[in-house]
This record gives sequence, structure tokens and C-alpha cells, in this order.
Amino acid sequence: MPKILVIEDEAAIRRVLVKILSEENDTYNVQEAEDGLVGIEKIKKEDFDLVLCDIKMPKMDGVEVLEAAKLIKPEIPIVMISGHGDLDTAVNTMRLGAFDYISKPPDLNRLLNTVRNALDRKELVVENKRLKKKVNKKYEMIGESGAINQIKDIIEKVAATDARVLITGPNGTGKELVAHWVHDKSDRAKGAMIEVNCAAIPSELIESELFGHVKGAFTSAVKDRAGKFEAANKGTIFLDEIGDMSLSAQAKVLRALQENRIQRVGSDKDIKVDVRVIAATNKNLKKEIEEGRFREDLYHRLAVILIKVPALNDRREDIPLLVNHFTKKIAQEQGTTEKSFSDEAIKLLQEYDWTGNIRELRNVIERLLILGEAIVSENDVKLFASK
Repeated sequence: MPKILVIEDEAAIRRVLVKILSEENDTYNVQEAEDGLVGIEKIKKEDFDLVLCDIKMPKMDGVEVLEAAKLIKPEIPIVMISGHGDLDTAVNTMRLGAFDYISKPPDLNRLLNTVRNALDRKELVVENKRLKKKVNKKYEMIGESGAINQIKDIIEKVAATDARVLITGPNGTGKELVAHWVHDKSDRAKGAMIEVNCAAIPSELIESELFGHVKGAFTSAVKDRAGKFEAANKGTIFLDEIGDMSLSAQAKVLRALQENRIQRVGSDKDIKVDVRVIAATNKNLKKEIEEGRFREDLYHRLAVILIKVPALNDRREDIPLLVNHFTKKIAQEQGTTEKSFSDEAIKLLQEYDWTGNIRELRNVIERLLILGEAIVSENDVKLFASK
């Protein structure tokens, strides 16, 4: 049931508005506020789907109500009610975020159409927020341990910002999943997430890969080519294994972060980019800095938000959930029937030394599903999960 708040100091007009809305649609829950201060208190305490607000009011005028309400609950559409002399002010409120304005005395059809449109807009905003919070199943983070829940909490807080994130942790722990969660829950989710494995690209090619090149910049540069930073414009670039990046490339990445500009290899022309940078490494970057292999100024640019992903041995309570997840996923991928694991088998897996972390666990589960019995037993684990 949509909840509508009418903020109007003139009792007669307030009663008319409430009557029109209530009679037009008996599913509307219409509430009243006799001035702006009362209205703001109601907005703080309750969730409204729409606010109709007069402009000229004592104590707190409509513009002040609009500005305060947008700070408290920015998703609420607010329709301003203006007298003949308030039209300039009403137009100005649109610049401040009002959905629309209605002149006094309100025209019935205009009022109802505006209300319906505003409620439709609110529904779209809510749906968009819900969709943003849904993360691609491919990159789902499985686990309810304290460490994993802490990571999820951090992501919820930082995803909507453009703060740079540095993800650390051993190989195979799921740093890529964390990066995708940050991107998928951000306002950049509609843009591209471009992944670069810095360790897999030869040092002499990393700058061209990141920033592009112009024709003739080097022997094999037969035509102009855009780099990963340009491809990630309005989106996110994920620099995996950034601890393996050459010092020369680090200097150019630092400039890109400082100035939001890049230069293709062989060019002196600046290209403006709007990119959020997420980086990951399994190395101790502070030690790399001490030994002169990583720039300290780049580290501080990247490490605005630090997320440490724990080794699987440090979150053994998540292993039953991970086994169930991989069992379903592998069976679906291979088109086979799911198998179950005995309690003893799960317990033994929880005692295993997972030096390869999540990646190793997934491989072991796949091996057990192929070679084990219909119900994977403790003996199956001893036979097929050993190194």
C-alpha cells in the first residue's frame, strides 16, 4: 500500500488533497503534516513512497523541507505545491531534486497523473537498488564465518563509493570474487569490469596493455590500440597481482590515479578516463616497498580501503557450505546427479590442510564426485583427497 505524506499549512487545501487522493485510490495510505517541521519528523520515522509539500509555510518552508528530506531519504519523490507567485521557486526546486510541482488550486487530473508517475518512479528506483544488490551467481561469496561476514559488511559500505580497494590474501582464496562483488554492488555495475592479470603479461608489454599504444610506437604496433583503462571508462578496472607490475608501469598507473588521465604508449596526448581501480595481490606490499620493488606512493593511492581475504584454514567452519555449493555447481556443469557427503567425510575435509585454499577444495570436490560412491564417505576422502 503506497504511503503518501501531505505537508501543507493551510488546513482547507490539506483536506482537499487528502480527500482527492483517498477517494481516487483506496489503497493509498495518506497522512498529513501541518508544517515542515512535523513533516520532517514523520519522514525520519516512517517510510513514505511520495511526499506532497507546500512551498510557502511558517517555521520551515518547502525548499528547506526538500533539502532536508533528500538528505534523510534521497529516494523519496517529492512533489512541490506552489501558489501563483511561487512558480520561479517551484522551478528552482526541480534543480534541487523535486520530482515535479503543482500549482494551487490543484487541477484534479494533473494532480493524479503526477502522483501516479511519482509512485511509478519510486518503484523503479527501489527495483534498481534491489537489482544492484544482486551479485552475479558466478561470483557468489560462500560462507558465514566471522571473517567472510566482515568482508561482506565492508563491501556493503564501500561499493556505492568510488573509493579504491586493495584486496590481499594468499592464492586461491577468492580475491577475484571480492572484486566482482564490489563492482556488481556499485553504481558502476552497468559499466564494464575489465580484468588485468599483471603477473601474466610480460613487463615490456604491460604499459601497452594498460594504456594502449599508437601506430609505430614499437615494432609490432601496426595500428592504434586502446588499452584496458580506456575500455574500463565509466566502469571498473581490476588489477590482479599488482605486486608483479614493473616500476615503470607503476609510475604510469600512479599518474592515472592522480590525474584521471592516461597517455597511450608513443603518444603525448592525454586521454581523460573515469575509472574505479580495484587491485589485488598475494604479496606483502610493505615488504616489497622496503626492498624497492613497489612504489610507496602508489600503495597509499591504492589502499584507501583494505580487504584481507583469509586462507581457507582460517575459516574451516565455511567448508560444509562450500562443499554443498561446489557439489551443486559441478553436478550442474557436468550434467550429472548430485552426490551427498557423509558427516564423517565433511569432518575430515574440515581437518585437511588446505594450502591451495578454495581452488584446491573445488578440485578435490570434483575428484570426489567423479571417483567417490553415491554418498561420499570418509574412506573416499582418505583415498582421493590426499595429496
